Amino acid sequence: MHIPRTVGPTIEAAAARELGLSADGAALQSEGHTTHKGRAPHHSQIATLVERRTRYIMLVKVAGKDTQTVIDALIKHAHKLPRELYKSLTWDRGKEMADHQRFTLATDIQVYFCDPQHPWQRGSNENTNGLLRQYFPKGTDLSSYSQAKLDAVARRLNERPRQTLSFETPAERFQQCVALIG
Repeated sequence: MHIPRTVGPTIEAAAARELGLSADGAALQSEGHTTHKGRAPHHSQIATLVERRTRYIMLVKVAGKDTQTVIDALIKHAHKLPRELYKSLTWDRGKEMADHQRFTLATDIQVYFCDPQHPWQRGSNENTNGLLRQYFPKGTDLSSYSQAKLDAVARRLNERPRQTLSFETPAERFQQCVALIG
């Protein structure tokens, strides 16, 4: 018998299927995931954040996969974006988001979780993880990459035209959203 794994108290966190766009359509909704690579003693991770409508990618260097470290890194990163834009984050059910309430209190960004065994509820993020393998093949030790190097990879991906965006780039679409909040 398979028993689904849950993360901390998730009563306040609605399932991802309940998440919808804001009334004005301007709020950005991101999907996130912690990607870990390598074998002991070189376990390393990055948090991948992808905005759903623009496909804008943000990579966050994370020193460990424990909830304290991941939440601290995400809080720090969230403060770099305009508050009016970043409204929600959809995550898988990994233990690293067990303290999601602290993230929401610090950032005013709601956290939603995918249903167990439903990674397609974070489809943009799953696609992005595939694109990242072009830069970080499986088994790559991510600990040697600085935040500046991760930012450079994200910039390259954000400047790459996407068919799903009518061959505009994620950076162009993101700038259009930023312009809407003036």
